[in-house]
Amino acid sequence: MVYSEKFMKLFSATLYGGVSFLIMVVNKLVLTSYNFPSPMVLGLGQMLAAIVVLSALRGLRIIDFAPLSLSVVSKVFPLPLFYVGNLVSGFIGTKRLSLPMFTVLRRFSIVMTMLGEFYILRIVAPPKIVASVLAMVGGAIIAAVDDLGFDVEGYTSVLLNDCFTAANGVYTRKKLDAKDLGKYGLLFYNALLMLPPLLIIAALTGDLERCLHFAGWTDPVFVMFFFASCVMGFVLMYSTLLCTAHNSALTTTIVGCLKNMMTTYMGMYIGGDYAFSVSNFVGLNISMAGSLIYSYLTFVDQKPVSGELSVDKESLIHPEELKVVRS
Repeated sequence: MVYSEKFMKLFSATLYGGVSFLIMVVNKLVLTSYNFPSPMVLGLGQMLAAIVVLSALRGLRIIDFAPLSLSVVSKVFPLPLFYVGNLVSGFIGTKRLSLPMFTVLRRFSIVMTMLGEFYILRIVAPPKIVASVLAMVGGAIIAAVDDLGFDVEGYTSVLLNDCFTAANGVYTRKKLDAKDLGKYGLLFYNALLMLPPLLIIAALTGDLERCLHFAGWTDPVFVMFFFASCVMGFVLMYSTLLCTAHNSALTTTIVGCLKNMMTTYMGMYIGGDYAFSVSNFVGLNISMAGSLIYSYLTFVDQKPVSGELSVDKESLIHPEELKVVRS
């Protein structure tokens, strides 16, 4: 069955938003509720899951990608660096901040992605889009100014996470033109090349040793959440590429923030670390309103974007390949 491009746009955005929401909640449970000592080790588990799944699919001849070579490595970079930075900073921010504040500060990634698309892809966002983005960021600033749970390391981690998210999205869009590398090769070698730096970081910081002696391994519920996080880490990588391929880097970033409407309000109850204040709550809602406006402008009131990058459709994820997701 062949799906229309409009369906693929909506499906890929919905899939990415849903998986992104679920993995954020699961990561919060693993790192905060169960006090798992290392986001890096959790990231290692997610990369290993991606490598195992893609290798298995390749072995079954369901998918295919180029063998490892120096040429392949050069074509993948600098994406692995952005992935590692995005992964580590995101995990640290999730652990250090309440879910509502984490999701609000993540809205700054929209501005960074918009700037990245302008300078690298030569895409100019319409004034209405810019205005909705400013509303999102303005609400985030109002909420963050009076954050009763202010944490310098947490805020810094999330802002770095925003930078890596923007860079990763923009460069992923560019890499989708690489027919010889392919989408699955991009996913596989990103995961493979991320393993060494994550392993080194985990070993040098002592996280690896602490995780080996973590008492939670005897708790089947924790093991279930840890395994779920690892598997969803791979699905998140795939859905991110899918959404970027059929939409744009900016839309992928926006969807990641739109799904936070549910996360923000649920986060007031999950984890028990949300500190209420009037300005914080008002700022959160202003930011949510900006998200809704952007959603309408992007998915309903669609207009061509000046200088939009033309991507070869053969390099995108074909609708028939949804069987990999559904299987």
